[in-house]
Amino acid sequence: MLIPVLLFAVGLVLLIKGGDWFVDGATGIAEQFHVPELLIGATVVSIGTTLPEVMVSATSALSGHGEISYGNAIGSIICNTALIAAITLSVRPGPVNTKTLKTPVIFFFLSAAVYCVNAYLTGYFGRWIGLTLLAIFVVYMIVTVRQGIQNPDSVEPEEDDDDSGKKPRTLPANLFLLVLGAVLIAVGADLLVDNGTLIAEALGVPESVIALTFVALGTSLPELVTAITSLVKGHGSLSLGNVIGANIFNLVLVSGAAATLAPFSVPQSSTIWGLNSSLVLEIPLMLFVMAFMTLPALITKKLQRYQGITLLVIYAAFCVLQFTM
Repeated sequence: MLIPVLLFAVGLVLLIKGGDWFVDGATGIAEQFHVPELLIGATVVSIGTTLPEVMVSATSALSGHGEISYGNAIGSIICNTALIAAITLSVRPGPVNTKTLKTPVIFFFLSAAVYCVNAYLTGYFGRWIGLTLLAIFVVYMIVTVRQGIQNPDSVEPEEDDDDSGKKPRTLPANLFLLVLGAVLIAVGADLLVDNGTLIAEALGVPESVIALTFVALGTSLPELVTAITSLVKGHGSLSLGNVIGANIFNLVLVSGAAATLAPFSVPQSSTIWGLNSSLVLEIPLMLFVMAFMTLPALITKKLQRYQGITLLVIYAAFCVLQFTM
């Protein structure tokens, strides 16, 4: 048990430092090309912080553990929204540019519709649905990048006290920080997931619960580290864009890659009122927390602290429920 605990700690250190460099590189690129931070967060940063989910889900599917692959994607979305974004909203609520926010929100619910129709009607994620989800990912990237190029000034710049008076980094330096940060984040998350799972299994925690809580939280730690680092450095839009983009990638890239490599069925390890808990609890909760965070923002053009606090309470209740079912 000592070695897993030590490796868990090493992974945490790598995540923290990797997140610091990753945010620095991403914001540097955004400033150089005058691209809104929310769009950088929803594309470049989201891809980097979603790499652990992609690796864990693909590996799990190929090794015959589709339950972990499926639970990791849904659990990560719930964790990203009800824990990570909730922390951002609780600490630093503020106005949002609805024009920039609208595209990732539309793509998320479009992807969720495809995902849910397949889950409820067939209960099986075959290669065709995997390829469909991957196609949505490609379209989302194209649309988002084009939007960023065509509307470089569509969001107001945020304050960044940490970089005042410092000479801007060159593009190669920013790219190096971005890539190095992503590598450290991926390695750190892998150490945390592997050893966190070993610790959980030693404590007798079921695989389905591990996927929805420990693995989902572990693979979402890059988003959490990026969110906290972004807040400290004064880049709240980068944090929010990262969370929304990562949620889209969990549905279309993570699940799409896993289903394409090794099709899997919707797990039925636990039930609520005699029904599959995934269909009556996890998927509806995934949709609710995203709607609760984004729809009011699109209407009022700002994010409120009460949203963050409510989401944190929901996530705490969800985790408690998982361990009592």
